[in-house]
Amino acid sequence: MTGLGTLVNCAAIIGGCAVGLILKKGFPEKWQETIMYGVALCIFLIGIEMAQKSQNVILVIASVVIGSIIGEAADLDGKLNRFGAWAEKKLLGSRKDTAGAFGKAFIFASLVFCIGAMAIVGSIEDGLTGNHQILFAKAMLDAVLSVIFAANMGAGVGLSAVPVGLYQGGITLLASWMQNLLTPEIIVEVSATGGVLMMAIGIVQAKLLPIRIANQIPALVMAVLFAKLFL
Repeated sequence: MTGLGTLVNCAAIIGGCAVGLILKKGFPEKWQETIMYGVALCIFLIGIEMAQKSQNVILVIASVVIGSIIGEAADLDGKLNRFGAWAEKKLLGSRKDTAGAFGKAFIFASLVFCIGAMAIVGSIEDGLTGNHQILFAKAMLDAVLSVIFAANMGAGVGLSAVPVGLYQGGITLLASWMQNLLTPEIIVEVSATGGVLMMAIGIVQAKLLPIRIANQIPALVMAVLFAKLFL
């Protein structure tokens, strides 16, 4: 069944979020903070590993810089925050204790789950050959992360299943066309660019810099374009 991998991935995120919300009640605040700092360090490490695979660091730099300019001009971060606030109001009402937290959890989890080679390659494999193994493996990883994220950040993590479904499902549906576009060389550079964004996610989660990560998402599109033109 085409798309099964993405459906399982989304279900794993929602299930992990539910478990995390249950465990949250038994997590002292100090534990939650320490765990999230640990996760932030791991995300930063994963980002470094991904970024180091680039065969053309200038391409990655150009993609991040130009992509960030486009993202700032489009105010993607603001739009996602407004969507998160709207979803929070619809689902949770206007409770003061959740104000803003839902949207932040949604954006953070969405970026972590969507950025990376597994999401791209797994979705292509799903669409072209019906092989779901990569996305099944990703689903297991995302489920574990969802438990941790939800226990520390709340219910907004579960809503990230929506962009994950749209992103991976879209790639799966377009797989036959993208087969010629996304060569192994291009995937490497897109993954390396995604690694830089992963590093930014780790930095933000460790509360080191207030980076508007969502505004850097166009960097992934620029990486595809530049790699297609110059590799």
